[in-house]
Parts: sequence; C-alpha cells; structure tokens
Amino acid sequence: MIGRLRGEVVSREAGTLILDVGGVGYEVLVTTTTELAVAGKSGEVILHVHTHVKEDALTLFGFASGGERDAFRLLLGVSNVGPRTALALLSGLTVAELADAIAKKDLLRLSKVQGIGKKTAERLVFELQDKMKLFSIPAGDAQPGARRPPPSSARDDLLSALGNLGYKPAQQDRALIAVAGLLEAKAPFEEVLREALRALAR
Repeated sequence: MIGRLRGEVVSREAGTLILDVGGVGYEVLVTTTTELAVAGKSGEVILHVHTHVKEDALTLFGFASGGERDAFRLLLGVSNVGPRTALALLSGLTVAELADAIAKKDLLRLSKVQGIGKKTAERLVFELQDKMKLFSIPAGDAQPGARRPPPSSARDDLLSALGNLGYKPAQQDRALIAVAGLLEAKAPFEEVLREALRALAR
C-alpha cells in the first residue's frame, strides 16, 4: 500500500494532481485544501496518501497533512460514506470546520456540502461525535508555549486549520499577518484560508 509520496507536481486539474516520483507519474485525488496548499510551490511536495483498492481499480487520495488523511479515514468508517463522499466533505469543509459542525450537530452546515443529504449528515454526527473531537483542539492548546493574540472566532478557526495541516506556530503567525485585513473585514473563512495558504506558499 502507498502511504506517502514525495515528488513534483507536473499536472493539475480540479481535484486531481499528477505527481512525478522518480519518473513515474502518480494520479492523486486531493481535497481543495490540499490543492491550495501545494499551489504555487516549486520543487518537490509531500503528500500523505490513502490507497483505496477495489477489484477493478486502485485509487490514490492525497493530503497535505497526516491529520487530514486521518480525518478522511475516520469518515470512511461511517456507514455508506465512500472515498468520494469523504473527499467531498473535506473539500467543502476544512478538518476544523468539519469537527466543529459535528460537535455542534450542525446538520444544515454538513448538508450544504455537495452530495451530502440530511440522512448522511445525521449519520456523521451520530457515528463521529466523539471521534472528531480529536481534530477540534485549538492550535493554541496544542502548542502551549506559543504566544497568541486575544481570541477571535475567525482567527482561532484559521489557526486550528493551519495546525491540522501541519504548519508550525511561526508559520501560523506569518499567515495571520498576511490575512489580518481579511480577518478585520470579516471575510468568508474559505477566502481567509485560501489567502493564508497562498502566503505560506510564497
């Protein structure tokens, strides 16, 4: 089973990357968050991989962080949730947003993700309520020695998302500076995260 790939992105389409590893091109399906995380990066990138094997196909799903892959695998344990549905969930919501929605039993937020109906949302909440708490720890708590500005919902959400993607406290602080204007303007979280990832990719 393939669990990790390190190589150069040679082709990209919406939701799909071709990663050249030693002359072999691996087609990897990725979330929107991972796609943004590797966008603009030159040289080699590392993807944490989940290998999905069926009788007639072998499909690779790639993630910018081990935490995102772990969340993907948790989703696969939910009744009637396959890899495509799990990928859609993590493309429509960051890991932190997904954990928050499940913790708050926010069925409306979950069902807004394309392909997720009310019944699936209910199953997600019922089966993952305790397990997804592992992904909702604020980044500040995970890094007790790190200094953080006064708490704000948008800022904390961003720090949590970046922490789940594997970014260090110093990188998180740099991202906060880059998107300070967007946070102050209360821009949509997706836009804030996108700009933060772009800033870190420079």
